[in-house]
Amino acid sequence: MVTDNETQPRNRWKSLVVLCASLLMVGMDLTVLHVAVPTISQQLLPSGAELLWIVDSYALVVAAALITFGTLADRYGRKRILLLGFVVFGLASAAAAVSLSPLQLIVARAMLGVGGAMIMSSTPALVRVAFPDARERTLAVGLWVASYSVGVSIGPLVGGVLLESFWWGSVFLINLPIVAVALIAGARVLPASKDPQTRRWDAPGAALSALGLATLVYGLQELGGGTDAVALAAGVAVAGLGLLTVFVTRQRRITSPLVDMAQFSDRRFSTAAVCVMGCYGSYMALLFLLTQRLQLLDGYTPLQAGLTLTPLAVANAVGAALAPRLSSRFGVHRGLAGGLILLAVALLGFTAFGSAHNYPALVAAGLGAGAVMTLGSDVMLGTAPAQRAGEVGAVQETSFSLGAGLGLALFGSLLSIVYRLTLQTPPAATAQQDTAASHSLGAAAQVAAHLDGSQAHTLLTNATSAFDTGFAVATATAAALLLLLAPPAATLPKALTHGATGDLDRDTDLSSTTTQPEPCS
Repeated sequence: MVTDNETQPRNRWKSLVVLCASLLMVGMDLTVLHVAVPTISQQLLPSGAELLWIVDSYALVVAAALITFGTLADRYGRKRILLLGFVVFGLASAAAAVSLSPLQLIVARAMLGVGGAMIMSSTPALVRVAFPDARERTLAVGLWVASYSVGVSIGPLVGGVLLESFWWGSVFLINLPIVAVALIAGARVLPASKDPQTRRWDAPGAALSALGLATLVYGLQELGGGTDAVALAAGVAVAGLGLLTVFVTRQRRITSPLVDMAQFSDRRFSTAAVCVMGCYGSYMALLFLLTQRLQLLDGYTPLQAGLTLTPLAVANAVGAALAPRLSSRFGVHRGLAGGLILLAVALLGFTAFGSAHNYPALVAAGLGAGAVMTLGSDVMLGTAPAQRAGEVGAVQETSFSLGAGLGLALFGSLLSIVYRLTLQTPPAATAQQDTAASHSLGAAAQVAAHLDGSQAHTLLTNATSAFDTGFAVATATAAALLLLLAPPAATLPKALTHGATGDLDRDTDLSSTTTQPEPCS
C-alpha cells in the first residue's frame, strides 16, 4: 500500500501558489469588466441583449466547455491542458482589449471562456492529485477557493483603477503579465498527471452538453434583452433543457461516460453542487448589479465603485479561510446553511437600503458566499477518486461557472424586464428614442442628451426609478432562492458531512487509485 506521504508530489505548495494565481486571474476576469459596462454602453452602443452577452459570454462558455476539457485533461494530462489554457487566455485577452464593436468583444470574451475553461477544469484535479492527504487538501482547497473568490471580488476595484487612467480595453491587458509568469512557473513546478486508464472519449456527449448549455442560456438572454420574438426565445431555452436531458440520459447508459452520473446519488455531492451553483450565481449577479447601480444611480466613478466593493472582497476571503475551521466545530451542514442564509440576508439588505454606504450588507454577503463556496468545493472534491479528478473537478467548476452564467442571465434579465416594463419615456421622445432608452439606463442617458432640458430630466428620472425597481426585484428574488436552498443543506446527516473536514476522506483507500504524478518539469 502506498501511503499519503509517499504520494505527495514535491513542490506541491509552490504548485498551489501557481494554481491560486491562475484562479485569481480567472476569477478577476469574471468581474473586472463590470465597472466598464457604463463606458462600453456609451462607446460601443450595444443593445440590452448584447450587453448581457458581453458580460456573460465568458462565464457561459466556461460552463459549457468545462466538462469537455476536464475529461480531456484526465485523458491527455492536466498540466498540459492548463498550460495551453494560459496561452489561449493571453491571446484572447489581447483580442478583447482592441475590440471595436459589440460582436468583436463578445467573440473575444467567448475565447477567454475557452481559455478559462481549460484552466479551471485542470486546477481542481491538480489540487486533488498534489494533496492526497485529506487534511492538507482541506487547507489547500480553502486557499484555492479564497484566491478565486478574491479575484472575483477585486475585479471591480482593479477595473476602476485602470479606467481612471486608461481606456476600457486596459481591463483585459492586466491578464498578460499574469499569464506570462504562470506559464513559466507552471512549467517548472506543476506535477504532470493523467488518468492511466484509457477511456473512450464521448464526443457526442461533449457536444450535447455544450450545445444544451449554450441554447438554454441564449434563450434566457434573449428573453431579458427585450427581443420581440419572445416565443422563439422561450422555445430555444426549452430546447436547451431538452438537449441537457438527452445528455444526462446518455451518460447513464453508455459504458464510458464523460460524467459519472452515479456521483449525484451521493447526497453530499449533489447538495454541495446545488448550493455552490445557487450561491455563486447570486453572488455574481450581485456584483454585476452593484457595480452598475453604484455608478449609474449613486454617481460613483469606476474607481469609487471598486473601492466601495473592497469590503466584499476582504470578507469573502475571510469567509473562505475560516469556513473549514468553523465547520469542523459546528458541522458542514450548519456552515453551508448558515452561509446561504447570511448571503440572503445581505441581498435583502440591498433590496431595502440600496447600495450606497451599505457596508454591513457587503461584509455579510462576502462572509456568506466565501463559506458556501469553500465548504461546497471541499465536499465535492472529497468524493472524487483521484484517477477521475479532472472529471469531478470539471463538474465542481461547472457548478461555479454555470451558476455565474445562469445567475447573470436570470437576474440580469429580470432587471432588464422590470426596467423595460416600468420605464415611461417623455412625450417628446420619438419611437426610435423610446426603443433605445428601453435597452438600458446607459442608453437612456444617451437619449436624454438629445432632448431638451425638462424632457431630458424627466427621462433620466423615470429611467433611474425603473432601474432601481428592477434592482430591488432582482436582489429580492436571489434572496428567496438562497433561502429555499438552506433547509436541504441544514438537513444533511452528520455522517455525510463529516468528511468535508477530512476524516471521512481518510476512509477512502487512496492506494486503490492509480494516478501517477510524473516528475516535475
